[in-house]
Amino acid sequence: MKVNGKESKLKESILLYDYLEQLGYRTDRIAVERNGLIVPRDNYKKCVLSDSDTLEIVHFVGGG
Repeated sequence: MKVNGKESKLKESILLYDYLEQLGYRTDRIAVERNGLIVPRDNYKKCVLSDSDTLEIVHFVGGG
């Protein structure tokens, strides 16, 4: 699997939500693109990742 341009090996399929939790992401502060399509936050617990996927994870940054 490729995450933010870097290779990452998945040992087995995993839910996107669980993967993000393992990496320490706060799911309310990110956006995820999987294989070129935005994954709605409501689908994080339904989306099953595989080693052939490409993810882009973007943090929201506040400021003024």
